[in-house]
Amino acid sequence: MALKTYLLSSMAKVFHDEEPKNYTEIKEISAFRNEKVAFQFAFSSDENTGDIYFETSEKLSIYRVLSVPSIKPIDGDGDDYYLRKTPGLYPDILRPYCGEAFRAPKCTWFSFYAEGENLTSGKHEIEIKIRNNENEVFCSEKIVIDIIDADLPEQELIYTNWFHCDSLATYYKVPVFSDEFWRITENFVKTAAEHGMNFILTPLFTPPLDTKIGSERLTVQLVGVKKTKSGYEFNFDNLKKWIDMCLKNGIKYFEMSHLFTQWGALHAPKIIAEVDGEEKRIFGWETDSTGKEYEDFLSALAPELTEFLENENVADNCYFHLSDEPNEDSLEVYGKLSKLLARLFGKRFKCIDALSDFAFYEKGYVPLPIPSEAHIEDFAGKVPELWTYYCCGPTDNYYTNRFFSMPLQRTRILGMQLYKYDVKGFLHWGYNFYFTQLAIRSVDPFAETDADCAFSSGDAFVVYPSPDGKAWTSLRLKALNEAFQDMRALQLLEKLAGKEKALEILEENNGEKFNLSFTDYPRSEKWHFEKREEINNKIKELI
Repeated sequence: MALKTYLLSSMAKVFHDEEPKNYTEIKEISAFRNEKVAFQFAFSSDENTGDIYFETSEKLSIYRVLSVPSIKPIDGDGDDYYLRKTPGLYPDILRPYCGEAFRAPKCTWFSFYAEGENLTSGKHEIEIKIRNNENEVFCSEKIVIDIIDADLPEQELIYTNWFHCDSLATYYKVPVFSDEFWRITENFVKTAAEHGMNFILTPLFTPPLDTKIGSERLTVQLVGVKKTKSGYEFNFDNLKKWIDMCLKNGIKYFEMSHLFTQWGALHAPKIIAEVDGEEKRIFGWETDSTGKEYEDFLSALAPELTEFLENENVADNCYFHLSDEPNEDSLEVYGKLSKLLARLFGKRFKCIDALSDFAFYEKGYVPLPIPSEAHIEDFAGKVPELWTYYCCGPTDNYYTNRFFSMPLQRTRILGMQLYKYDVKGFLHWGYNFYFTQLAIRSVDPFAETDADCAFSSGDAFVVYPSPDGKAWTSLRLKALNEAFQDMRALQLLEKLAGKEKALEILEENNGEKFNLSFTDYPRSEKWHFEKREEINNKIKELI
């Protein structure tokens, strides 16, 4: 039996039916002490194998790259920077590998993802082997990881993928706020924080997001409410438990769930309260967002919630939402509600919303707008802090995104773009959305990756629910984390040499200067790998 092997960068996607092509083979890679550094080992056998084993000479985190089906890999025609546009199996899941035996059918390609973290300074020569039960070695490769004797600066970017608690309760069939619910939720929060997420969607009330009008998602409400004859009483015990758990696991910022419904702010979110000893829905689709009843409720909530967040010492890091993706038709209603929240909360908290119509900011309705990457140029230089997001689009003009069908370099370029534009925050709607569009039914994310053909595969989630209640990561989540490490490396270079010099190094390709933007960048994994090495080497010269 003979194995053909490649040592590839972490940006490779190895398909079962195709020998790796247009990828960068590597023998050495550098990184800083406090960053994750990764590579891939791809292989194929000329005959069916028996039980074989993967080994490395130094302890690294090893993952088997597993493929998942995609019926809808792309929405529309896209551009020419995709790996594939046809339905099929796409490599994505990173399942932890603990030394167990596996088998490989002949002429089929597989890959392992190897990642080091907190390695000691200096060069580490690592040998990779595949052997059988008799310790016969079928292949052996070596790679050098050079750990630079310095640390990257702490991540300044405020980054969130929306965390869907009801997805976890539904998938694992556990009661909301049960001990098992909290255990599973903490596992997923921990994985998020380990991959750069420091800002988390916090369900004060069941988030009014991706919900069919008139229907409900499973209630996940951290604020307890009791309706009395004299008004409302609030209980923040679960909110405190949430905040404590998140802080313990590395979350710094709290993104309070939207206080009005999506795409227009016409209604209140679903709110459950104890009324005469029974749990009842007191607000929802039937509630006019501008009505007095809901205004009275918010007026009662605002001072108590503010005092609670102050006492928990997190108020400075809390952001509030009004409504997600309002459009021009909802400008008047949004404006009224914006003034209401300003009156209730004053200037104590920052308000943010994903929107792309500059009029919402221009009229003073939202202090921190979050435009789509396709509209970021309309906001750049005109707002106090530049944030951005992407979701199910754009899919063309070479915009970065995280779909299965895209090269990982197209996903990872985000970090360099955010650095160039001095972006302070990045938002995405899907960390773990295991539902069809509008949450009509739940899905098995291992089998249905496009929300019932509503979104391009990869849009709805970047982690997978493991059998033991932990989050299995993905190639795409790793690429995003590496994007933010690239951003931090550029920030370190800027501290040592200035931004002008950092951009001069960044915006060079084969001896020619280019103007990095959200649509213009070298579409090359090789360029990206070598550029990061160049940045690292320049920092080594300067420290």
